[in-house]
Amino acid sequence: MINPSTKQSILVVDDSAETLELFLLQLSNDYNVLTAQNLNTARSLLGQYRFHLAIIDLVLPGENGLDLIQEIKNSYPLTSVIAISGQASIETAVQAMKLGADEFIVKPIHNLDLINIQVEKLLQTQWLLEENQRLNDLIQKDIQTDLIIGNSPAIQQLLQKVKKISKLDTTVLITGETGVGKSVFAELIHRNSHRKHKKFVSVNCGSLTETLLESLLFGHKRGAFTDAIRDKIGYFQEANGGTLFLDEITETSLSFQVKLLKVLETGTFRMVGSDSDVTTDLRILAASNKDINDSVRKGTFREDLYYRLNVITLHISPLRERRDDMKILANAFVREFCAKYHKKELKISPAMMSLILNHPWRGNVRELRNAIEHAVILAEHSIIQPEDLPENVLEQTTEEKKQFGLIENLDWQEAKQEFERMYLISLLKRSSGSLSQAARLSSIPRENIYKKCSKYKIDYNQFRKPHTSDTGSKEENYEN
Repeated sequence: MINPSTKQSILVVDDSAETLELFLLQLSNDYNVLTAQNLNTARSLLGQYRFHLAIIDLVLPGENGLDLIQEIKNSYPLTSVIAISGQASIETAVQAMKLGADEFIVKPIHNLDLINIQVEKLLQTQWLLEENQRLNDLIQKDIQTDLIIGNSPAIQQLLQKVKKISKLDTTVLITGETGVGKSVFAELIHRNSHRKHKKFVSVNCGSLTETLLESLLFGHKRGAFTDAIRDKIGYFQEANGGTLFLDEITETSLSFQVKLLKVLETGTFRMVGSDSDVTTDLRILAASNKDINDSVRKGTFREDLYYRLNVITLHISPLRERRDDMKILANAFVREFCAKYHKKELKISPAMMSLILNHPWRGNVRELRNAIEHAVILAEHSIIQPEDLPENVLEQTTEEKKQFGLIENLDWQEAKQEFERMYLISLLKRSSGSLSQAARLSSIPRENIYKKCSKYKIDYNQFRKPHTSDTGSKEENYEN
């Protein structure tokens, strides 16, 4: 159930008095419902009241409901939209969704309960987003979070955890795919620790040879090797009193891991070419984009070091599982690169935002940031269009156009079924065949996804990666 203490407000725009009466009867017990029979009245009401949801007929006498949808999404971005129509074409319905409509309902509405289901689902989602923002505001009073852009539940949970662990000196292991922001969270922990006035030193262990890594971290004495013409302190001394972040820790050799374990256990290390130990006082944070348990099983990562590092774990979800963050990140990157390249304020077109929300972003936040920079540089108008994005992102747009060509000549019922089938396939690709993950991404109950797979004869197992499994034996037994 929705949690706000006061009734939420809904605007219904339709030229039919009968339709307006139907929505009033169906919704007015639970919500404040105001109605308008034309766009001018609707615009006037939008200027006077804060609406949580607008239900808009796409076909009005002499007017186009699509115009109002675009205005709402531009001027009132927190207002959800349901498009309704009995006359609109498939193309118009798709256009409404691209402009930002959250749902589409066909008239005449035979199942009146569908109205309540769609309304409650959208308002529940909206409340959760607003609650997350409220929690984020509370967190920001206690810790500095300016490095983090995002407001999804996953990010909120991470920030709560960072708040708890930053003041402690415990080691932290940060995991997640390439580009999710592991180094950003490492720096965030440092900035909110008692070591924040000392250095934060970051080292990418995967980009260095073992010899160079040891020299950089431990330092070396003059004459230790050919080019060692003078003593040089390493990062363990440079970060003394502060924080050392070891990124891609699983790329290090077993011999190096033994030396790192000694530092963690004793707080001492030996410079290359030295015969005496040096003491250091620092906090070590480590990160990996690999499954470290798998590396331990394979014998490429020491189990004792893993337990030393894995006192606290932060797992950062991939961007494709955090759709709530995509809009926030995209708009933030647009502002960043407009300032960098001295461009006037740019906005993202609805079509481009739709593409952003549906792209898998295998490179996560880093890939999205690079794509937005590319788009800002190439944009010739005040609105950034899909064609301003890099070619690899546009390839998906071309595929979407091909898929739309398969349904535009079907009747409405056939088109809805084909769209549902294509959406289901796309969803399973993004979730790597995990029904639980697909349910979280789509807000569709897991059982319903399972039934739809059976209905359309889609084998979700074909989308699984070799190491991917659903959560728990109970779930696997259900699917099998």
